[in-house]
Amino acid sequence: MRAVLIDDEISNLENLRTLLQKHCPQVNILASVQNVSDAVQVIKRIAPDLIFLDIQLSKETGFDVLRSLPNRNFEVIFVTAYDQYGIQAVKFAALDYILKPIDIDELKLAVNKAAQKSIDSIHAIQIDFLLQQLKKPDTKTSKIALPMQNEIRYINLSEIVRCEADNTYTHFFLANSEKILVSKSLKEYADLLRPNGFLRTHQSHLVNPKYVKSWLKEDGGILRLINGDKIPISKPNKETVKQALHHL
Repeated sequence: MRAVLIDDEISNLENLRTLLQKHCPQVNILASVQNVSDAVQVIKRIAPDLIFLDIQLSKETGFDVLRSLPNRNFEVIFVTAYDQYGIQAVKFAALDYILKPIDIDELKLAVNKAAQKSIDSIHAIQIDFLLQQLKKPDTKTSKIALPMQNEIRYINLSEIVRCEADNTYTHFFLANSEKILVSKSLKEYADLLRPNGFLRTHQSHLVNPKYVKSWLKEDGGILRLINGDKIPISKPNKETVKQALHHL
């Protein structure tokens, strides 16, 4: 894969280059750049298959690079030192990212995933979705991208009734009775959706409180949802869930 590295610090570029050369031989690094203007020019000229993109580029951002490109026919792996709003938007768009300092296993996994993908309209739509989310004035989003085997589904958060863990997978249960299986852990979605009010009732369950009908006092506490589903509440989560429901 022909790649371009974009970061405003030379030391970060050199570190990433060294890690890629040592652990990801399938990556052919064509250029390293430190600002938005150079990045846009290089990408237009070289047309890489993959870019490694830092979110914070001095007074600009990696998102400015994407906004400045009419054709985004490449894979993107975001690399950042901050688990900030920008990363939240990246997660909601189901795009790949790596936090600094770079973990070698995470780097190899992200590169392998990029190598297996065909660069097509789906990826371009994910980037468009990301840029639309970043236009919103607050830090909350109303939609999430769910990567399925053959497609990316864009779901309104209000349509999600609950999520349930299945080993390293997560089942999404929607208001229209549809069930979607996603190959990411429940913990990742619990962390992502908590700012939007979703409640982690149990290590295997995440619930949208708008669909809670009642609290059953059996077995230490169970939530009955509008659709009739009964969701257990674990002892460590009992007080947090109770307080959250009282404040609805």
